[in-house]
Amino acid sequence: MAIDGPAASGKSTVSRKVAKQIGFDYLNSGAMYRAVTWHVLQKAISPGDEGAVTHLLENSRIDCDPAENGARILINRVDPAAYLHDDRVNDEVSLVSSFPRIREILVAKMRAYASDRDVVMEGRDIGSVVFPDTPYKYYIDASPEIRWRRRIAQGQRDQIAARDRADSSRGTSPLTIARDAQVVDSSNLTIEEVVSEIIGQLKMKGMVIPGE
Repeated sequence: MAIDGPAASGKSTVSRKVAKQIGFDYLNSGAMYRAVTWHVLQKAISPGDEGAVTHLLENSRIDCDPAENGARILINRVDPAAYLHDDRVNDEVSLVSSFPRIREILVAKMRAYASDRDVVMEGRDIGSVVFPDTPYKYYIDASPEIRWRRRIAQGQRDQIAARDRADSSRGTSPLTIARDAQVVDSSNLTIEEVVSEIIGQLKMKGMVIPGE
């Protein structure tokens, strides 16, 4: 199942709750790109040096381990979860994510993770690129002002407008609404209301929800 959307649209919280309700694993693809960006910075490699970044990733071990609150992303067996929203990672993740080979490597990891388990995966190109054939595609959106307020409330300072431009304009796998995705505007909805809407649509598509 694919859930896409821009930064601070609410897709991470919604995806985690939907996954729990339907009994699927949860994987945040953005956390993978952030983990890689953290790794690049830890190695003192310039995030703009595509060759060096690519070489580093091709020679690093990346694991996605199932966990109760979502798959853990490990780089060379180190869990960088505590650092994924550091300011430097916020500043550089869009650049690192724009390199075609980096996306190729991580998309392969995502597909491998989902090859033998049911997964709710969220990101920016899950429905359009990673799993274009899934019948369950959702795009969660919200107004830029609402998303900016959410970021501030989370104690994060990345620039929403800049992230939107970078994610939507990159040449490889840009942020886009998959043609057959159901769009949910979360601007004036609570998380529970968004989850309820998606669960309702899943039922309409014939999915059996555990406990119902």
